[in-house]
This record gives sequence, C-alpha cells and structure tokens, in this order.
Amino acid sequence: MSAQAEPTQADTALPDTTLPDAELHAEGFRKTREAQRTALAEDYVELIADLIESGQEARQVDIAARLGVAQPTVARMLDRLAAEGLVYRKPYRAVFLTDAGRRIAGESRERHQTVEAFLRSLGVSADTARIDAEGIEHHVSAETLAAFRRALASGG
Repeated sequence: MSAQAEPTQADTALPDTTLPDAELHAEGFRKTREAQRTALAEDYVELIADLIESGQEARQVDIAARLGVAQPTVARMLDRLAAEGLVYRKPYRAVFLTDAGRRIAGESRERHQTVEAFLRSLGVSADTARIDAEGIEHHVSAETLAAFRRALASGG
C-alpha cells in the first residue's frame, strides 16, 4: 500500500483574491480578446477540414447548418477567410482550405481533442465535454494544454 501525500494548505486553500500586477492583469484580458478574434475563424476552418475529411464537400449551406447560422453570415466569413489566405472557393463548387487553413484547422482540432479528453477524464459526459471544449479550446494557453496532456498521460 503506497502512502499518498496529504494535501497541503496551499492545495486546498481558496485562490488569492488580491488583484494581480496591472500588466499581468491586462495581459489576461489581451489574450482573451485575441482568442475571441481568432475563435470564429478557427471554428470555420476546423469544420471545413472535418467536412472534407469525412468525404463531403464543404458547401456554404452545410457550413451554415452545422454552425447554426444563416448562409449570408457564412458567405461573409468565407470572404474574410479567403482574404486572410485560409480558404479558396471555386465557382459553383465547395470551399477548400489553403495550406495555412489546413495548419490552423489541425492545431485547432488538436487543442479541441486535448481539452475534450481532459474533461472526459474528469467525468464530464461526452456531449457536455464536446460542447464545452468548443469554447475552451480557443482560450487555453500552451502551458495549460501541456498540463492537460501530462495529466492525461499519467492517467488523470
């Protein structure tokens, strides 16, 4: 029988409620704003990659249905993604990813899978973990993702 260390007061104490240094505080808000700016583009390219990889075409109507938005909304975002060099369209055909779009889709998918697996390891149901990971994946830092991966590799 192995002895487990007793939790220390630091492990069980409530978080410190004093305000952090102003620059550190501002950095948290900057990162959140940046994540919000990129989240939508990441969702689109990840969905387009998923549709293509499942053998379907990534058509505007399918993207709209899966994201729960109107087709004109999708059209505007596809214009933005094309301007950013992440997608291209062929007349009367589907949407395709550029190399940059595929790279972002892969990174987003990997973050999503890590967050979802971590949530599942905590006992969160599959459906809830999938939904929650959709938001968390855009806001989680590389350091936190690495900690999630370590926790998963160690069995929880």
